[in-house]
Amino acid sequence: MLGFFDYTVWLTYLSLLSASLGIMVTLNGGGHPYMGVIFLLICGLCDAFDGRVARTKADRTDVQKKFGIQIDSLSDLAAFGILPACIGNAMIRVCPTIYEIPPVKGGRKLDIYTSILFYTIILVYILAAMVRLAYFNVLEEERQKNETGSRKFYLGVPVTSAALVFPTVMLCQFLTTADITPLYFVFLLVMAIAFVTSIKIPKPGLRGILIMCGIGLVELLILILCFFKIL
Repeated sequence: MLGFFDYTVWLTYLSLLSASLGIMVTLNGGGHPYMGVIFLLICGLCDAFDGRVARTKADRTDVQKKFGIQIDSLSDLAAFGILPACIGNAMIRVCPTIYEIPPVKGGRKLDIYTSILFYTIILVYILAAMVRLAYFNVLEEERQKNETGSRKFYLGVPVTSAALVFPTVMLCQFLTTADITPLYFVFLLVMAIAFVTSIKIPKPGLRGILIMCGIGLVELLILILCFFKIL
């Protein structure tokens, strides 16, 4: 059988499945962006620990290591590239109702020019995410030829940061009756630029990862509790 299926890749596979479900939910019928955000948060939680889990297996071959790098990037493109874009697409098309979120005044109505602008940003975001992931793969392969251990910093903002940024933006709708769709697309564009900007960002340690996971879990809990009261 092609591929590897031991415990070192389970979280990566789970992240891809979560992303796929999120994409289908946001694109199916009317779509629901907040349901998509739930799956995005699950992807983020899986990604936070997949590398650490993989490194616990001491006898991984070079092929297994390279396979892990490739599937991680492919999964990340779906989870943190395509899924946030699909959430944005759902926000353009629908105005979902959740009791705890104030209804958007006047509903969600966008003119044709604004819609074209937003769809252009979606395409730019997906392209930037793919370019960053491919470039990271090349740099990581070169680094591993000359260094041992894990990297100490990221070049450019990791695409995985989308798992925390966009849910936070979406939860702003809890605080206002103004339509946050334009705000979401501002962040979509900012993140696209940040993905391909050559700035050095220190790689978070276990404490930083746990803090981010804690924030993500709180956001996930808020959304899940809200969905028990969906109309």
